[in-house]
Amino acid sequence: MKEKILRLLRENNDYISGQAICESLGVSRTAVWKVIKQLKNEGYEIDSVSNKGYKLTESPDVMSEAEISSRLDTEFLGKKLYYFETIDSTNEYLKHLPEEETVHGTVCIGDHQSAGKGRLGRTWLSPRGSSIYISYLLKPDIEPANASMLTIVAALSVAKAINKVTGLDTSIKWPNDIVVNSKKVCGILTEMTADMDRIERVIIGIGINVNMESFDDSIKDMATSLRIESGMVVKRADIIINMLKTFEEYYSMFVKTEDLSLLLDDYNSILVNRGKEVRIIERDKEWAATAVSMNKLGELIVNDNEGKEVNIRSGEVSVRGLYGYC
Repeated sequence: MKEKILRLLRENNDYISGQAICESLGVSRTAVWKVIKQLKNEGYEIDSVSNKGYKLTESPDVMSEAEISSRLDTEFLGKKLYYFETIDSTNEYLKHLPEEETVHGTVCIGDHQSAGKGRLGRTWLSPRGSSIYISYLLKPDIEPANASMLTIVAALSVAKAINKVTGLDTSIKWPNDIVVNSKKVCGILTEMTADMDRIERVIIGIGINVNMESFDDSIKDMATSLRIESGMVVKRADIIINMLKTFEEYYSMFVKTEDLSLLLDDYNSILVNRGKEVRIIERDKEWAATAVSMNKLGELIVNDNEGKEVNIRSGEVSVRGLYGYC
């Protein structure tokens, strides 16, 4: 009921009477009053005036199920939503969700992760109350070999959402690191369960540094937050709502072709490596090249020192800037 009352308050720019809420939801005035009180205790600023009703004037920086669901207008992503104040890992939660409970587009959000992880099993720092930890469960009807490109679909949607909410000039370091002012603000980890010809589930985990004010000396030269770069507190729910909506739009384009051809222009326009010298790190050697663009398979096209065009696959090599993180 909290979600429904929040939605009614948001849909009305003026006051809405308690009686109108009761009639709309089929509940008692006492039930409405209790929810309004709960919302106020959670930090929502709700003006209450006799004979006029209630008016939502300000929302806090919360990512609760009620906050997200009351604002969501997606077709499938987030229609089933789990929220936890503390969780070991949003990816792990969705990976171990019983099959009968798995629904395409299920979303899990945590305010704090006790066991967050990044690529190659690295630990992902997960402080409470300042960042976004979110995972999507997808059951796409595509070839398993093409599922890895969903990481890039997610990266593009995150970059676009951050830009829309904050106005920051947001870029992507190939393939999926979100970068602001040459520092990383977001990491994405995609995991898949499948047999030879059918995907059971794809889990996309996203961690975004939103309102962190400082970083440890060991990472401060390569990591930043939206608050540091924008100079303002950013409401995490605003980012999430825009991420989910934008991901759906790009996802629908991706599944039409099962490649990134329809997303290339948008992606390459914010590819921070484009036209820059990069270092290609393979298992047994390193070599320098100039990044050109990403192709429809998600490969990075580079020119080596002899001008020969080479396609680099994510997962097989690491690409780093010659003069810093990017």
